[in-house]
Amino acid sequence: MRLSSVFAIGGVFLTAAILCLVCARFAVSVVEDTSRHSVRNTLDENGMTWTEVDANGLHVFLAGTAPSEATRFKALSIAGSVVDAARVIDQMLVQDTGQIAAPRFSMEILRNDSGVSLIGLVPASMDRDGFVEQVEAAVESEPVADFLESADYPAPETWEAATAYALRSLKDLKRTKISLDAEQISVTAMTESAAVKADMETRLARRLPDGVKLALNISAPRPVITPFTLRFVIGEEGARFDACSADTEAARERIVKAARAAGLTGKANCLIGLGVPSPNWAVAAEQAIKAVDDLGGGVVTFSDADISLVALEGTPQGEFDNVVGTLESALPEVFALHAVLPEPPDETTPETPEFTATLSPEGMVQIRGRIATAAERKLVESFARARFTSDGVHMSARVAEGLPEGWTFKVLTALDALSYLSNGVVRVSPDEMQITGQTGQADAGSIISGMLSEKLGEGAQYEIDVRYREELDPVASLPTPEECESRIARIQETRKINFEPGSANIDASGSEIMDDIAEILKQCGEITMEIGGHTDSQGREVMNQQLSQARAQTVLNELRMRRVLTASITAVGYGETQPIEDNGTEEGREANRRIEFRVIKPVEIVEEQTTLESLEGSSEEQSDTEEADGQADEGAEGSGDEAGEAEEGAADAADSADGETQEDTADEQN
Repeated sequence: MRLSSVFAIGGVFLTAAILCLVCARFAVSVVEDTSRHSVRNTLDENGMTWTEVDANGLHVFLAGTAPSEATRFKALSIAGSVVDAARVIDQMLVQDTGQIAAPRFSMEILRNDSGVSLIGLVPASMDRDGFVEQVEAAVESEPVADFLESADYPAPETWEAATAYALRSLKDLKRTKISLDAEQISVTAMTESAAVKADMETRLARRLPDGVKLALNISAPRPVITPFTLRFVIGEEGARFDACSADTEAARERIVKAARAAGLTGKANCLIGLGVPSPNWAVAAEQAIKAVDDLGGGVVTFSDADISLVALEGTPQGEFDNVVGTLESALPEVFALHAVLPEPPDETTPETPEFTATLSPEGMVQIRGRIATAAERKLVESFARARFTSDGVHMSARVAEGLPEGWTFKVLTALDALSYLSNGVVRVSPDEMQITGQTGQADAGSIISGMLSEKLGEGAQYEIDVRYREELDPVASLPTPEECESRIARIQETRKINFEPGSANIDASGSEIMDDIAEILKQCGEITMEIGGHTDSQGREVMNQQLSQARAQTVLNELRMRRVLTASITAVGYGETQPIEDNGTEEGREANRRIEFRVIKPVEIVEEQTTLESLEGSSEEQSDTEEADGQADEGAEGSGDEAGEAEEGAADAADSADGETQEDTADEQN
């Protein structure tokens, strides 16, 4: 073979090799660019703009810092959906765990007959053992199961206040669920009665810590009404209910609607309860009320299924018979009607014996009239002293002969009815009993009517004119926290709590104003309030703050010594940071040296239920509560120590002030 042929063949193979190499290089470049652009575009479409994409041959490399492990895995999955997952090389990092937000701390406290359970996630800095011990002390001998978990993250700012509030609420609520986190507390509970429910709601709302929302869901069982009573009157003063009971909300609406059609105006207090003698109670009440209206006046009284209808004196016999006959036909089964048309008084009738008992607003009881025997007179007096204040009963009734049978029993019943009033009068005559007065118990009229119906029997005639007055209600009459703050402010408009120069000791003139402020706070009950201490701007800022704190604490200690409930009152020193006048004048500096009382208002939430995250991340129901008034004694016992601490702090401040320069001398003027 010639040499030229060999070179020609070699040149062909070399050229082919070079072409193959160039084509392969081009193909790899196309594959890399296509993979890189496809993966990049897909990641961008899914919001993964933090990723860095590169390609080397068939391999696709993902780099960058993922916000979380889940996001990193999602980026791998997206890239694997564009190219073969085996070609994806993970070079991504995950953001430092130290930058991850702290978990949501929450706790749920369940209390029932079996004991107390604690469930939730709490900060590791929380003294769990101490908290469990406090729970055990609050529920006394009930077992406490601790299912709490902890995480080492900083506790939220309001966490300690929220847990303290829940702990104090737990003591008063026997069956409750308290769900809380740093921002919100929800309390679900059941109380014994509507009155206890209203009182508990008021106390829980007043003691709520600042910056925490509250959701309350407190229920009370329906009372058992025995006997089931209704008493409707149309007289000279118009139509009214002396007593009203209903078994359902719908029945109450029907009864009230019938009463308004008969002339009732104003608010109708109709109690919903258990014990109705028939599901047709509302039908019978409607028919009876209409009958009284058709007669032009009178009284109808229900005592369970027994109905007593008393027409007005002078009602025509024919009209009376027609209305009573219609009512008897319309009444549902079970109900029995007893109708009375009073006869005109006989002018020849001898003097009617009478018994009268009068209860004054101060609690004094004056008893006059007639009693059958000396022994029964002593019995009536003993009964009255048992029902009212022993020293407040004055007996001036006389023994008389010829009184009707059962007279003493009616007298004792009248005194029993009088005990439900705040002030009023009861009168007993042979044919009738009258109870008139005012009360702070909303259902007093119903209670009295039911008692008289049960004790005096069918056909007994009695008249009840009992008016509910909100200002006499021990719960409803409590002033609002805002009213309390306003009353204290009015006192301080003309008088001022002054302190000895450079000291936290209240001067000699301060005792009287502290007495007046304490009296207001006693009337207000336990409210969430802040006592703020303020100074002028003379002197060092740190010294002014310390002095203002000591003075605010002294005021708080003075209130404790006056038996004010101070569990929800805090003392804060603001120093010179909140002036109300110009510190450039003596008058302005005097005004700035002050003590302020400020109500801390809770932030109510609209929802009755929220959700509480469990340890596994699932959602659970959250619902809607404080310690009773026993804190007063503890406050008084601890007041001496706290007062001593405040005085020591004030003394230290004064000593430091004495050793400082002219600037520090100005602190003493505060």
